[in-house]
Amino acid sequence: MSDTPASEASALPIKKHTVVSFHYTLRNSNGDMLETSGGSQPSLYLHGHNNIIRGLELEMEGKNAGDKFTATISPELGYGVVKENQVQRVPAKYLKHEKQLRPGKVVQVNSDKGARTATVVKVGKFNVDVDFNHPLAGQTLTFEIEVLETRAATAEEKAHGHAHGIGGHQH
Repeated sequence: MSDTPASEASALPIKKHTVVSFHYTLRNSNGDMLETSGGSQPSLYLHGHNNIIRGLELEMEGKNAGDKFTATISPELGYGVVKENQVQRVPAKYLKHEKQLRPGKVVQVNSDKGARTATVVKVGKFNVDVDFNHPLAGQTLTFEIEVLETRAATAEEKAHGHAHGIGGHQH
């Protein structure tokens, strides 16, 4: 239990070890909406622990509950630049939902390093060409952010490196 009264918890500016609750709308460089948390539970993260993309975390620094802002994030501070050597051919049996595969579909590929996210490029009878670049790699992204609440992280959240609770990590 925190010693900080609830009224003071929301006044905490975002810095390392701050738990942040926020709503967002994500748009690509054409202004097309890619996703939003509006109408659902807000997102929750522990600031300073690489729980969100670097560019957005930098933009969140110093903000307060109630702040609304727009942040444009370059590929370098977002999901990275597109790497040309990331397309690989894999047996379809290593993909989940292999019966529903089509170009553009994001899938999980089971590898010796665990599950990896990839985008289907081409589907064959037994093999599938997949791109291991993040689906948003190479894109300049714009986030519309509304910071709902901020609070100091608990000792357990700091130790685990992520926020706990609805919108964060559930234990």
